[in-house]
Formats: sequence, C-alpha cells, structure tokens
Amino acid sequence: MPREITVALVQMEPALGRPEDNLRKMGDFVERICTEQPTELIVFPELSYTGTELGLQATDLAERVPGHATNYLAKRAADFGTHVVFGMVLKEKVESILYNAVVCLGPDGDVAAVYRKVHLLGEERQIYRGGFRFMAVDAEWGRFGMLVGHDLIFPEAARSLTLDGAELLTVSANWEMGRQDQWRAHLVSRAVENAVFMAAANRVGQEATLEFAGDSMLVGPLGELYTALEEPVEGYAVATIDLDRVRQVREERQLIQFREPMAYRAIVKKY
Repeated sequence: MPREITVALVQMEPALGRPEDNLRKMGDFVERICTEQPTELIVFPELSYTGTELGLQATDLAERVPGHATNYLAKRAADFGTHVVFGMVLKEKVESILYNAVVCLGPDGDVAAVYRKVHLLGEERQIYRGGFRFMAVDAEWGRFGMLVGHDLIFPEAARSLTLDGAELLTVSANWEMGRQDQWRAHLVSRAVENAVFMAAANRVGQEATLEFAGDSMLVGPLGELYTALEEPVEGYAVATIDLDRVRQVREERQLIQFREPMAYRAIVKKY
C-alpha cells in the first residue's frame, strides 16, 4: 500500500507584534484546510506567531512550550487529527535566552517536537541563541524533519536529517523578495541530493525594512514540483504525496548507500 499523505503549505502574512491576531489566523487556516480535505501535515512560516522584525519586542513576545500559543494550536491539531508546524520566539528557564524556533504539534494535541534554528544570520545573532541539533518527528506515516529559514542554505542540515531517517523536510521561512532564484535552487537541490520531499512555507508581506517573497512550494525527491504559490499573496497550497517514492528513488540512484564519509572530514572542521 502506498504511504500517501496530504500536506498543506500556508503562505501567511503575520501581523508584527500582534500574536493573538496571528494565532486566530493560524487556527482559521487549520480549520479551512482540514474541512476541505483530510490533511496529515500543515506547515506555517518562520515566526508566524509574532512577525519578524521584533527587535527588543522579542523578549516580551517570547513564550515557553507548552504555553498559550501551543495550547491553542494543539487543540486545533487535535480537532482535525493533523500535525501543525509553526514558528515562534521560544524562551526557556532563563528569561533572557531566546530562540527562533518551530514547534510541531501532533494529531493527539501533544507537542511532538521543538526545533531551535541552528543557522542564524545577520541581526538574528543579536537577538537569538542558535540551536545545536536537528529534530525529527515520528508520525504514524513516517519520519520528517524541520528546518527554519537559512538552515536551507546549508546542505549539512538537510543531510543530517536524511541520515536520521527523514523522508520529508519542512521549511518554515521568512525569505526575502529578490532572492526567489536562490530559494528555488536550494529547495530543489536539497530534495534531489537527499531524495526527500521538501515542504516549504514562506511568508509574505512587508515590515520595516523587509519585504517577503512567498513562493511556497512542495518539491519531490526527483526535483519535481507538486504544488506552489508563486504570487506573493496570502493563501495555502495542498498536495498529496506518496512517501514510498523516497525509498524508490534512493534505491534507483543509490544516493545514500554510496556515500564515502571518510572522504568528507573537511566538512566538520570549523572554518
């Protein structure tokens, strides 16, 4: 039997610094998508709960997990029996330590995983602490991993999750206008070099200094495009995929089996 699942990518414009509005909007998206068709996985953009250019507001808007945001969306996930991945500012025991994180909520309303973005670029490094490990989620239909934003640029991130058994990778992003060519190239490259599905949700809209590109898409293990939202407008795209394609492509192309790790030592050296 094929392992078919339906995946939804939400291309959303979060309201900067208005988490309650964003939470309601995310809840409405989950309901709309799952009312139209049974859906196993819904992916929201990076920092979809708060918006992006937060500056000092990040400290005020940070939440723990579990907390208000996860409790609200976990109920939505449980109502419709789906996995929900969304972005937020995470704080832990020490109030001043913040992470740019994504949370995966499971179909039973549980927190399935929390991933702290590893690759921080530019001003992010002044606000957030980087994570240090990649997270995979075991669903009843298979294993998937989570990436955030510029994690996509680094082949090691996707490869690490692939070697950990992931057959699908979610990407929650705030990718900027003018960089769509790189966005597409990275998504196709990560999909093809690992023979995985890439389910990428990018935000839209404008903030103080940034305009976001959208172009959310789901790419298959041979680089084939399953669905995309090419216009920079709010909405969602849905596609049904067969995860058994991953095993088929890997067997045909021997991508994982014929690796030569002993020749890759330079990869783990600090520059």
